[in-house]
Amino acid sequence: MTVKKQSQVIFDDKDFPVSILRKSVFQGTGVDMEEVTQKPLIAIVNSQTEMNPGCMHLKTIAERVKEGVHAGGAIPFEFNVPAPCDGIAMGHAGMKYILAQRDLIADSVETHIRSMCYDGMVMIASCDKIIPGMLMAAARLDIPAIFITGGPNVMKIRYNVNMSGSIFHHYYEDMADKIDTTTCATCGACEIMGTANTFQCMTEALGLSLPGSANVPAFASEKLLYARKTGKRICDMVTEDLTTGKIMTQKAMENALMIDLAIGGSTNAALHLPAIANALGLDFPLQKFNDFNRKIPTLCAIAPSGPYGVTELYMAGGIPAVMKRIGNDLHLDALSVSGQSIGQIADEAVIKNEKIIPARENAHWPEGGTAVLSGNLAPDGAVVKQSAVTEEMQSFTGKARVFDSEIDCLAAIRDQQLKEGEVLVIRYEGPKGGPGMPEMLAVTMALDLGGYKELALITDGRFSGATSGPCIGHISPEAYDGGPIAIIEEGDEISIDIPNRKISVNLTEEQINERLKSWQPIQREIPPGYMRRYAKYVSSAARGAILE
Repeated sequence: MTVKKQSQVIFDDKDFPVSILRKSVFQGTGVDMEEVTQKPLIAIVNSQTEMNPGCMHLKTIAERVKEGVHAGGAIPFEFNVPAPCDGIAMGHAGMKYILAQRDLIADSVETHIRSMCYDGMVMIASCDKIIPGMLMAAARLDIPAIFITGGPNVMKIRYNVNMSGSIFHHYYEDMADKIDTTTCATCGACEIMGTANTFQCMTEALGLSLPGSANVPAFASEKLLYARKTGKRICDMVTEDLTTGKIMTQKAMENALMIDLAIGGSTNAALHLPAIANALGLDFPLQKFNDFNRKIPTLCAIAPSGPYGVTELYMAGGIPAVMKRIGNDLHLDALSVSGQSIGQIADEAVIKNEKIIPARENAHWPEGGTAVLSGNLAPDGAVVKQSAVTEEMQSFTGKARVFDSEIDCLAAIRDQQLKEGEVLVIRYEGPKGGPGMPEMLAVTMALDLGGYKELALITDGRFSGATSGPCIGHISPEAYDGGPIAIIEEGDEISIDIPNRKISVNLTEEQINERLKSWQPIQREIPPGYMRRYAKYVSSAARGAILE
């Protein structure tokens, strides 16, 4: 078996004399041409940036990966992709561009790898849309590929003498302490189970990271050791022809979903897992979340579902330990980049803290973290993190308070115009209507800090993984596409029933259709460039907001 399955074409003289040009250009990089014609070429796909703490340290990780590649007998070449930060984009127009970059990253990685004929790739990422974008590219390429994640950070509250044992703001009254729970104290992804850490965990659940590597903190020396091991392992994978097509199967996707539910993962998984499955050519409808969330409990009380951070999850045994807990439900024959099956990884795992990764009968929540609701308000589905909703608010009925943008809702919160018992409706924030399906974290934070306890929020936009409470996102079809959310009026009665997976407005089908006859979508000005193309081709959130 050749170890230069893809890159041999660069050095092949069958198309002489143009082959001379290729090799002459390559020689300009200063490589040893005799060596490079014999050894596989490995892409180091890095999302390092100086702009945010999640990605600021990835250059150091990349250097260790390259050491491992050299030690394993291959030649590494690094390139970078955009590294957007949801946190920095919150509350302004920049947030419209965040989800859209997932598909841009996927396209960039795929096209560059295909054009430069790499034999394998190591993906290095920490944050929200970057990991899913790289996973989508890996799914399309079907070459040997492996992940090393940047790891979680720790928040400033850990260095605060007032720390109560929790990293989550719900457990603090003093505003300075609350702020410390959202302040990054080190490099790495914000240590709650937001989208960033959810998808770091997903790389391992899918079998694409070395077992135990995903949750190692960004600042730990063990992360550098895993980086070197990852570099060495990709060389073996190339020799073994262990490609993503052999790892990223339907079974692997279902394993990822089950792990997501068990750890109380971000609701954004309902966007990204279907998008990754689509890149694999697999069927992964939104309803799958409900197919599994009745039997997989939310084992871990990781913020925002509970008090703990991802650091505690790491110390308790990480994703392998979670696999051990739910091993009876997982597809144990699914393969990992380590060459082991998921069953072998689970068997070898050690659960080091029963409080953080409890037995099923002591689970934090009896069902999986994410639930899909449907009804006449969301015929194609809506998503909620049920594990972060109090028992009293699992079922809720209230009068609609309607806003046609996040900004309008924020203004009403600031002016103290809201009343307990209302259902806030924020629309025209979906993939097309936003455009870009921006997160509503600014609104949910404002409601929390405002002390509201009996308000619900629904939107065709989405929420940060940090969001808790009765916040229902991804309402599909979205308002811009004429979904029923578009014709909701002030005072309409909306019912949310999470246990029965229902969301509805107290209108008949005839009343909805009658209102739609006079409805016209709001047209927002979109700056010239990428977002105009994105808004034209993006699909419904129910299908992963993929580009069609």
